[in-house]
Amino acid sequence: MVRLTVEFLGGLDVIVKKQRQYKVDVKVDGKEEIDVGDLIQWIVANLIEHERDVNVFLENDSIRPGILTLINDTDWELEGEKEYVLEDGDVISFTSTLHGG
Repeated sequence: MVRLTVEFLGGLDVIVKKQRQYKVDVKVDGKEEIDVGDLIQWIVANLIEHERDVNVFLENDSIRPGILTLINDTDWELEGEKEYVLEDGDVISFTSTLHGG
């Protein structure tokens, strides 16, 4: 199990019960190390309110282009993306960069 802060910014909070920040304990049966890929699946199963909203968050089983993903304020691409092994206290932020205007 890993204890994290997960943030949904830039309007993404509307797909996760209109809450911008969650303190969560993520556990995946049969795994000691939990990575960002596991967290993404956990978010889909536990936080996204309506199944129709999953495609706002995901595309081809990964974070949708246009969503900036940060691990402890560092771009997830520099941290190994879905393979990054999460640690207690990590802060994972998802920010939509696509806005109407």
